[in-house]
Amino acid sequence: MATCVGAHIRGEHPLAEAEELGADCVQIFLSDPQSFKKPPPRPDADELKSSGLPIYVHAPYLINVCSPKTSRRYGGRKILQDTCKAAETIGAAGVVVHGGHAEDDINEGFGRWARTLEQLKTTVPVFLENTAGGENAVARRFDDLARLWDAVQGADTKLTVGFCFDTCHAFAAGEAVEDAVERVLKIVGKIDLLHANDSQGEFGSGRDRHAVPGKGKIGPDLMRHMIAKAGAPVIIEPHDAKSAGPDLVRESIAFVRDALS
Repeated sequence: MATCVGAHIRGEHPLAEAEELGADCVQIFLSDPQSFKKPPPRPDADELKSSGLPIYVHAPYLINVCSPKTSRRYGGRKILQDTCKAAETIGAAGVVVHGGHAEDDINEGFGRWARTLEQLKTTVPVFLENTAGGENAVARRFDDLARLWDAVQGADTKLTVGFCFDTCHAFAAGEAVEDAVERVLKIVGKIDLLHANDSQGEFGSGRDRHAVPGKGKIGPDLMRHMIAKAGAPVIIEPHDAKSAGPDLVRESIAFVRDALS
């Protein structure tokens, strides 16, 4: 069975947007990514749920359940819960959420993630994503990711918890990408979703700025290697595609499919 390949889209009309791009799957926001507001009901929820199109939901960027600040941590848990419930209504394939960071002690951050998952109630898989920067970030460096994963696996929960690997984030975090996929797989066992993003920033810059696959600082050869080795559905999220239009997204999808062939 062919690996599904798609892109993060505007999300107003996911089925039409996917058809326009020739995408096998898509990723959308269900609410403002810079807000803690509850996602509004979607009038097309039943249509999306029955469509057969794999739809991944990216949770708001503000979520940081690792924070020692009670309001920030509890606010993050609430919007994550609200996002997961909204994702259920459209039959989402998974909810992607950034690992976040602990402003006090990274070790406390691992435990806060475990407790978050123990309190979360959802039937949709939750995919933790590695991050590009941040002090005490629990999923920036792979050695910290390994400790996070141990904590997550030890959580008393029946949730399906998976991993989303972002190639740009790993490069920006200062992890050598030549064998990054192989090292991540040794930690998490399986990559559930690949964000195949090149990087506008330099290696180790901590900058979360995506480039079109093969046209950034990572380059085409290493991008092809990671895409081929991940063994996961692929979503592209090029920041520069927002102004360039659908042709650039289609070109990126073609690049990924070529790497998988």
